[in-house]
Amino acid sequence: MPEQDKPIVTVDVVLLTLREESLHVALARREHEPHAGAWTLPGGWVHTDEDDDALAAAVRILKAKAGLESPYLEQLKTFASRHRDGRGWSVSIAHYALAPFDRAISESIEWRAVDAIRTLPFDHLEILHTAVERVRSKTGYSSLPVHLMPATFTLSELQRVYEQVLGTQLDKRTFRRRIEELDLVEPAAGARNEGAAHRPAQHYRVKRRFGRELALSDRTLG
Repeated sequence: MPEQDKPIVTVDVVLLTLREESLHVALARREHEPHAGAWTLPGGWVHTDEDDDALAAAVRILKAKAGLESPYLEQLKTFASRHRDGRGWSVSIAHYALAPFDRAISESIEWRAVDAIRTLPFDHLEILHTAVERVRSKTGYSSLPVHLMPATFTLSELQRVYEQVLGTQLDKRTFRRRIEELDLVEPAAGARNEGAAHRPAQHYRVKRRFGRELALSDRTLG
């Protein structure tokens, strides 16, 4: 195949966190044309000599561009066409990642509220919208938002994160029953703070067996 006919193969990552009570996405400044100097989703070429697969490429890119290791990371969708990149036929294997804000601080990235972004180079706005839709959809029936939490948290804090991601309030009793059904969290020994009426609020942590996996259920949290 002639060099000019080979498709460009990249991996782009939608890195999301909660900041100021809303979802924010990490953007990185492009160093080269096209769109040199513009803020885009962190991404890069697949390195066929070192990346075993697309996930390995996404892990490498997150570490290099955002200084982040071992967040929740999942493949999102493949975006491919002759029109998405002016250099020619292009394929992006997009991923999305979730991390608490205190783990995702890096001088090389800029955080922007996802609902305030109106334009991005290439088709990155479409990739961003697809990722946010996926996260909000899965939040209704899964443990996904726990990957935005610190090491320990109260159930009220966890519910608030679910609400911030979904953009709606949840019934307290229904939410806590759902978290119990997921068998997701366990008490964190010795971790308490002052709650309502000055009663100590129990802190929890995600059960170790969940690791980076997603706990799914067919029923919603509504």
